[in-house]
Amino acid sequence: MKIRLIICSVFFVSFLNMKAQEKFSVNMNLKTEPTDNINFTETNVGLLFSKEINPKSRITNTLEYSNLNLNYDLDKYEPFQELDQFQKIQNKFEFSHQISNATKLNFGITPGFNFQQNLSFSDFTLLGNFEISQQLSSKTTISIGAARTSIFGNPKFLPFASINYKPNDQTNLLIGFPNSAISYSNNIRNKFSLNNSFNGSFYNIQNSINQNASKAVLSQMTTSFEYERNVDKNWFLNFKAGYDFDKKYKLTDDHNHTLYDFNISNGYVLGIGIKYKQ
Repeated sequence: MKIRLIICSVFFVSFLNMKAQEKFSVNMNLKTEPTDNINFTETNVGLLFSKEINPKSRITNTLEYSNLNLNYDLDKYEPFQELDQFQKIQNKFEFSHQISNATKLNFGITPGFNFQQNLSFSDFTLLGNFEISQQLSSKTTISIGAARTSIFGNPKFLPFASINYKPNDQTNLLIGFPNSAISYSNNIRNKFSLNNSFNGSFYNIQNSINQNASKAVLSQMTTSFEYERNVDKNWFLNFKAGYDFDKKYKLTDDHNHTLYDFNISNGYVLGIGIKYKQ
């Protein structure tokens, strides 16, 4: 508990130097995904601060905590009942700089802790990304970069690219890897979007029927429809419905070798969130 308090205090240091009148948001999301033999329920809380350093540069800091609960089918997975909760704390620091009128540089570093129940410094992991965006026209922007990411479960370096096209003020189209989306706003209060993303995570574990297992690894491709409603000047509600494809849940050793594969089925996803921003 003391270690967790120290870590959270360190992450908050970067917040203290940012002024509240800059961009700020707080959000909380609840997502559930039932599959044939395991039900997944995740709660996520995030705080974002963003500050303009000068007309060309901006820094953004996002602190997130998530709690993932698993409810197993006792007839099939009784030995794994102690693997029922995974937690993650991460702090993403981003720096963006406008090199020219058409070129923008983005850099991000994300220290975090992925753990089962008892947090320790051995649970520390470091992710990050580097990206260059080039505006081709008033409506089209292309981005390329690389990231150390856990979208396929275990952290690894991957290239990514995207094309962003905005035909009008109401519609935006993003095509790329690992995220693609099309969004539409019929007025200032409503936003509809269809999203496709590759996403995943890993958690260091202490309890397992297989004593050589050190990580629980999850990954999937999610296609979802989302609706965001601006209910008040600063308050937003978000509703999400979708489906996870190629969903994987495995136990691995320190060398990322699979020791046990749960062979879970794909499942639909339902989520609700609330956000305050200014």
